[in-house]
Amino acid sequence: MNDVGELRKMTYINQHVLNNLFYILVSIFFFYFLYDYVRFFQRKKVYQRLLFVVCLSVPLILCMKYPIYIAPDCVHDLRQVPFLIGTFYGGWTVSLPLLIILLVARWVMYGYQFITVAVYVMMFMFGSLFSPFFKQLPKTKRMIASMMMTFILAIAATILAIAISDFEVTESYIVDFILVPPVAVLFVVFMMETLREALLIRSKAIKLEKMEVVSQLAASISHEIRNPLTVVKGFMQLMRGKDISEETKEQYMNIALEELDRACAIIDDYLTFAKPFPEKTEPLHVHHELQKVIDMLRPFANIHGVKIVPTLMPAMIKGNGQYFRQCFLNIIKNGIEAIEGEGAVHVAVHVAEKTVTIVVRDEGKGMTKEQLARYGEPYFSTKEKGTGLGAMVSIRIIEMMNGTWTMESEKGRGTTMKVTFPLLLEK
Repeated sequence: MNDVGELRKMTYINQHVLNNLFYILVSIFFFYFLYDYVRFFQRKKVYQRLLFVVCLSVPLILCMKYPIYIAPDCVHDLRQVPFLIGTFYGGWTVSLPLLIILLVARWVMYGYQFITVAVYVMMFMFGSLFSPFFKQLPKTKRMIASMMMTFILAIAATILAIAISDFEVTESYIVDFILVPPVAVLFVVFMMETLREALLIRSKAIKLEKMEVVSQLAASISHEIRNPLTVVKGFMQLMRGKDISEETKEQYMNIALEELDRACAIIDDYLTFAKPFPEKTEPLHVHHELQKVIDMLRPFANIHGVKIVPTLMPAMIKGNGQYFRQCFLNIIKNGIEAIEGEGAVHVAVHVAEKTVTIVVRDEGKGMTKEQLARYGEPYFSTKEKGTGLGAMVSIRIIEMMNGTWTMESEKGRGTTMKVTFPLLLEK
């Protein structure tokens, strides 16, 4: 009979452990579901943190409401798992609201207990300090670090409980408070990292699909459009000999030629995106190539009342000079056009041990976070008559030359683009 009773007791305990884990996992899935499908939560980090707090508060409260009855005088739950997950991923900005919710819920359900306050304040402090280090780790190391930190905090909490009060450490307590939570945290972190990777891969796949569509479109229609446009341009030039006033002819011709040149420029961008990068590459003197681009754009900048301020250092990379100049012609030109009134575009070269970083910073109107996220997408532009092809072509060239790029922007405070290439050492 004793054996049957023990078996029923263990089944009861295990069932409640699984229930606690179920609450936590469902909340994590629900968080990623809302984050992925509700664009509101992608706009600002504060919205993401608020969603994270709400989603983790639910299992935190449910774990306390439906605890694990280890013994007649010992009730336990897995509330520390969502609390520590929020602390590790969100830092103190997420951990502090969770701590307040936890302590208030604990007081409402079971009354005030100083040992609970002391234990979770200790976890809050050390977990928040650990959070910045945790965020910098890769996936595998995050899993191991989260499990080890949870185990260390469980040991520290037990020592603190023994020091504060006459606390009895039982075998069930060791299993359910010290051993189970690190394993649960390990599993939850694994699920979160897997879901994050899935969202990232899907986002990249969507962008690649868009690029592929544009590439196929460019290859199929660009040649068909260019030939008739060239013929029309030639006939418009011949019309200058017609018996109409010179002033009217000039007005018509200037408008027509301007639009035709713009159409040809769009086609050129499409072709650049569609055709493969030339296999022949050569050493490029970055400062010389950028100076050529700046010299070409200086008249355009003067017309717009914009100064180009270069800070160039000697450096060499491997690539195609024509494509390199076209890339930065687009980037610097976009910076000039982003400035309303007077301002400056700063072009700088920074050389590190193995890389060359080109920084283009304008004092223009800047972009919102939503616009920044869409930079380089086909047909997206912040300019009234822009097509987005210039930015798209520039990114394609950077990637084909084994470069990387990052962009920072703030509405009303300009935009900074950093492009990094592998440094070519002179032999």
